Amino acid sequence: MLRTTVGAKTYGVWLSMLQTLVPGGRTHRLAVLVAGMLHYAYAVSSSKSATQTKARHLFELFESAIEGQDEHDLQPVVELVETLFDDAGVAYQRSSRRGAPYSIATEAVNEFITWENMPWEG
Repeated sequence: MLRTTVGAKTYGVWLSMLQTLVPGGRTHRLAVLVAGMLHYAYAVSSSKSATQTKARHLFELFESAIEGQDEHDLQPVVELVETLFDDAGVAYQRSSRRGAPYSIATEAVNEFITWENMPWEG
């Protein structure tokens, strides 16, 4: 669905970026990068939603996550990002220095949801 909506060329560039950046990358930076990819996909899916079924489904998935913001609403987008990482052949599961597991995919979706938040403007 993501590849179909953004196009094979863009999706291929994203995979190449993830293959290069994820292995040594810091989660807080990777999450913002992937959130930007999601916002691009959100914009493209919005513009294509009237004429393409997969784009409409993707747009609705993003809208549900943005409007709902609970775990149930976010999980389909997390799974979408996990598929992106799987397609790139890179791991999205990590552990903190203290051994606590976390997911770059989940962090990316959180960044996507809070993209417009700027607490210093509050």
